[in-house]
Amino acid sequence: MEMIEQIYKWLNRKYPQNYIIKNPYIGALIIALFCFGFVVLYKPLNAHEAKTLSFEATMAIYSFASAITVFLSIWGLKSIKYFSIREDWTIIKELISIALILIGVGIAIYFIAFFIEMPGQRWNVSTFLDSCKSAFLIGIIPFIFFTALNYRYFLHATVKLSEENNAIQNPEIEPSEEIIQISSKLKKEELSFYPSQFMYALSDGNYVVFYLNRNNQIQKETIRNSISNIELQLSEIPYFLRTHRAFIVNLKKISSKRGNTLGYRLKLSGTKFEIPVSRQNTQAFDLMFNKFC
Repeated sequence: MEMIEQIYKWLNRKYPQNYIIKNPYIGALIIALFCFGFVVLYKPLNAHEAKTLSFEATMAIYSFASAITVFLSIWGLKSIKYFSIREDWTIIKELISIALILIGVGIAIYFIAFFIEMPGQRWNVSTFLDSCKSAFLIGIIPFIFFTALNYRYFLHATVKLSEENNAIQNPEIEPSEEIIQISSKLKKEELSFYPSQFMYALSDGNYVVFYLNRNNQIQKETIRNSISNIELQLSEIPYFLRTHRAFIVNLKKISSKRGNTLGYRLKLSGTKFEIPVSRQNTQAFDLMFNKFC
């Protein structure tokens, strides 16, 4: 019974939606190109040409039909309430939707074959099941590929759980805050933190150094990226402001400022380091500083 509950929880875990399902236009094109290329190159499952067509032409028809069916199946699924909300996507929804789409492809291939092959030899259950089997075994490959690409979500979920536990222990973190995920130019390198933990970020060559307040201690985290890219990733937080070509600062952490319209020097709570505000950024800084400080 406990194992069944664990399986149920695992299947109902949130999971990023498959790229093909999320983008049906591009997804259909991917299916068409993959199926055609794969079948022409490997000729799996006794694939053969129609009596009046070449092998390539036959496979092109089947691949195009598969793509159209995938596109229509995805839009059909999105019209169903259970599959309509991408934010509530789970592993079980992913598996069910892929299975339904591939069943639809198998049915489409079965009936299309009546027009390009000998119809008298196809009207039987074994041929129908064979069409479904072929559609599933070939079509499952691109779907599984994109589903597998999202495995890193579980790493994110683990990080998020750790951060949530940290939020309980750290009263400075507001309950309504959402974790910020920072990506790197290195595939396996990522950084997660709450907005209230961010002090400032400093460009250092090909890297950006983050200064974060965790458990009342300033910690440094380095990630390979440009300060401009980091600014873009943080753009949804209005009080994170780029004050200088090399600095992004949390306006809510400023304890004092000195200077004039030619530039400012900022001090943040709990730090001795001064953050510069360049002359070209003073006007934007004054506007945001008056709003959030």
